[in-house]
Amino acid sequence: MVSGGQTGVDRAALDAAMGAGLPVSGWCPRGRRAEDGPLSPVYPLTETPSRDYRQRTRWNVRDSDATLILSWGRLSGGTLLTVRILADYGRPHRVVPLDADPDPEAVRVWLREQRVVTLNVAGPRGDGAGEIYAAALAFLRRIFTGTEGGSG
Repeated sequence: MVSGGQTGVDRAALDAAMGAGLPVSGWCPRGRRAEDGPLSPVYPLTETPSRDYRQRTRWNVRDSDATLILSWGRLSGGTLLTVRILADYGRPHRVVPLDADPDPEAVRVWLREQRVVTLNVAGPRGDGAGEIYAAALAFLRRIFTGTEGGSG
């Protein structure tokens, strides 16, 4: 599983995958740049030469088989950029709205059908209340552990 380490969905993806014992990697901007300050060394990401978030996004798409985009409302900003970059690379992706009671089994089926070995997970940054992080973490735990209880 790869992710860029930004607050919100990216960070939830790393935490869920690491908690499930899955290997994680990915690219983050030079200086381990994130919205809340430098990304903790607990996350084994490699810095890009640029501090620009776009390079990190492009390289994570490039180095994965498919991308799971977890959304919360309309796609915008970096999440929309990810969709555009996916089109450049011709990589499969799936957008899952977290505010619409998503089905983790449908995502697991899609991952098998796409024969995904390296999954990129992307989505919006965090908000002050941490709602997107919490929703993404719970959903991804269900995907990665195969359980419906949300823990794991």
